[in-house]
Amino acid sequence: MEGGLRRGSGPLTFRLMETPLLVQPDPADPRLTRRVAGLDHTGARVEASVTVERPLTLYLNGQEIVTMMTILDRPEELALGYLLNQGMLRRDDVVQGVEYDEDLGVVVVRTERRTDYEEKLKKKTLTSGCAQGTAFGDLLEDFAARRLPPAELRTSWLYRLLHRINTLPTLYLEAGAIHGCALCERDRPLVYMEDVGRHNAVDKIAGWMFRAGCEPGDKIFYTTGRLTSEMVIKTVRMGIPILVSRSGFTAWGVELAREAGVMLIGRCKGKRFTALAGEERIVFDADLAYVEEESAKHWRKNGRDG
Repeated sequence: MEGGLRRGSGPLTFRLMETPLLVQPDPADPRLTRRVAGLDHTGARVEASVTVERPLTLYLNGQEIVTMMTILDRPEELALGYLLNQGMLRRDDVVQGVEYDEDLGVVVVRTERRTDYEEKLKKKTLTSGCAQGTAFGDLLEDFAARRLPPAELRTSWLYRLLHRINTLPTLYLEAGAIHGCALCERDRPLVYMEDVGRHNAVDKIAGWMFRAGCEPGDKIFYTTGRLTSEMVIKTVRMGIPILVSRSGFTAWGVELAREAGVMLIGRCKGKRFTALAGEERIVFDADLAYVEEESAKHWRKNGRDG
C-alpha cells in the first residue's frame, strides 16, 4: 500500500512514495520569508530567515469586518473561512465573488444575501490564539444544537499522519514563528496550511473546504496549536468529528469537545498521545513496538503542552 507501514526487524518504517497533498506550503515562496542579519550567542554575525506577516482587511458586502495579521499566501480562503467560522457566512450562501487587492491589503467577499453585522461586531472577544485572534460573542448560540458523526480513528492512521505531516517541507522548518493545520482523511493528509496564528490556518482550511465542496463528516483535523475552546468551536462549526494536536488541552476545550461529540487527542509526539474526549472510538490496531519515536529535528513545538 502506497504510503503504508512496513514491518521488519526494526522500528516501523514508511514507504518513500507518498500521494501528493492537494494543498501544501511552499517554503521557497520569496514573499513569505525575509533574510535578516544579526548576532548569535557568541557575538558572531549571522543571517536568519524570518516569517513575514502583513495586515489584511476583510470586507463583507461593503462592511468592514476585521483586520488580520497573516502571511497572505491564501487571502481568499482565509476570508471565506473566517466568515464561516464567525457565523457571518452560511454554508448555503451564494458567494458572488471574492476580490483581493494586493496593493491595498484588502479582500472583499460579496454574497447574494444582504448582510449587516453591525451589532455582532460590537461583541468582540480576544481569543487565546497566539496572534491575538478575535471571535464574536454569539459563537456558542447554536453550539448545543450541533452533533458530529461518531467517526472512529485507527492508531495506525494516526501514526502515518503524524509521520507525513512532520516530514513535510514547511515554512516552520524554514523560518519558524508559525502554526500549521492539516485536513486529513483516514491515514492521508489532504491539505496543509500555515500562518502566524493557528486561527488563521484553521480558517484557511475552512475556506478551502467551502470552495471545494469538501464533506467534513469523515475527516480528521490536525493542529500544532493548543486544544482550546476556540479550536474546538471552529472544528465543530466545520463539521469535523476528530481533532488532533501535538500540544496540550484547556479544560473548557475538553468540556466542549465532550458536549459536541468531538474526539479530542493531544500531546501527539512519536508513539505517545493522550485522548480526553471520544476515546471510546479509538481502534488500537498499531503495534507500538514498530512505531518510531519522533526525531527532534521535526519537533514543531518544544515542551509538553506547546
